[in-house]
Amino acid sequence: MKKLNFLILIFVTLFTTQSFAKQALDWSLKTQDGNPIALADYKNKPVILHFWATWCPYCKKLQPKLVELEEKYKSSGVTLVAISFNEDDGAMPQTAIANRGYSFLTAVDGQEVANQYGVKGTPTTFFINRQGKIVFKSTSSNINDPRLELAMKEIIK
Repeated sequence: MKKLNFLILIFVTLFTTQSFAKQALDWSLKTQDGNPIALADYKNKPVILHFWATWCPYCKKLQPKLVELEEKYKSSGVTLVAISFNEDDGAMPQTAIANRGYSFLTAVDGQEVANQYGVKGTPTTFFINRQGKIVFKSTSSNINDPRLELAMKEIIK
């Protein structure tokens, strides 16, 4: 019964504020290879927007869960897009992602975008619905947080 009450509380907390969801700010950056990437590329699609850095152990812990969620909801058109920021000199974020066995795109030099989004640390992940509204923001690396799954269900509507 306690678990059910907890899940209900999470659901109410997460989704009663949906009508007040903030519009995701548009951004345009480059990938490690110099190719352009922008939030506008994913217009009318649900997006998991993940701010991270190669040196961040908590990001490394969370990324498998984000990839799992993207794969689980792939048929709904969800895409995981990352923005690397606050990197050490010479960091190669897309190479780090590939070395971890993942293929999601990572924009680089994203400090300005991180500032615009109010990102204070890594990892920070935004769940953006098809209308471009931020439904949920997570600053945790807890892969067992039930709000991640709830946020996914909300953005694919």
